[in-house]
This record gives sequence, structure tokens and C-alpha cells, in this order.
Amino acid sequence: MNEEEKLKLSRAITDQLPAPEEIRDDWGKLIIDTVLPDGVWSREGLSLRDRSMITVAALTALHCPNELRIHIGRGLDNGLTRTEISELIMHMAIYGGFPVAVEGMQVATEVFAKRDAREARNSD
Repeated sequence: MNEEEKLKLSRAITDQLPAPEEIRDDWGKLIIDTVLPDGVWSREGLSLRDRSMITVAALTALHCPNELRIHIGRGLDNGLTRTEISELIMHMAIYGGFPVAVEGMQVATEVFAKRDAREARNSD
């Protein structure tokens, strides 16, 4: 990936994970270098689907609703079903606590509704 492509990807990422303008590009570069496309998400050993499941569970347990929104969508794109996402969030009620699972269910409901609305618009 050349520098121009990295900058474009960085900007797409920082549109979803905002940072102050003064460090926006550096923040995006850190994410690119450590997370994707060349970071932990590209390693062998776990499928993207499995990585999505782990990430949704962790973000639920850590009560990170902003990133959870992004990763529930990514999980759907990586092959997780709505039922699987809902079940894993319910599972987190036991290991992360009911408050984080309640918040996770709310976020999942929002993501699913936005997907439904987008799909309905696209089918018209």
C-alpha cells in the first residue's frame, strides 16, 4: 500500500473514529500500522469472522458503544448473523455484567435498524 492509499484509508478510518485535527493523520496511521490492513486483523490463525466475534464481545464487555457500532457492522460483513451477535452480547451479561450487555443490545438494535433502512432504500 503506497502512502496515498494509506492516507485515504486513514481518513476513512478517522471519519468513524474521530481524533483532533492536529493528530488526525497520525492517529489514522497508528491504526493502519497496528490494526488493519497490515496489523492484527491480517494475521493468520483466526478468520475475520472469528476476529469480529472476539472484538464485539470485548467491546461489549469494555462498554465501548462507539466502536461497538462499527464492529457489529463489520461483524455482519464478515459473516456473523444477527442471532450470533445478539447471543454473544447476551453471553457478555454473565462475564461482563448486565449493564454492558444492556448497552450492547441497544447498540445492536440500532445497527440492525440502520442496516434494514439502508437495504430498504437500496431495494427501491
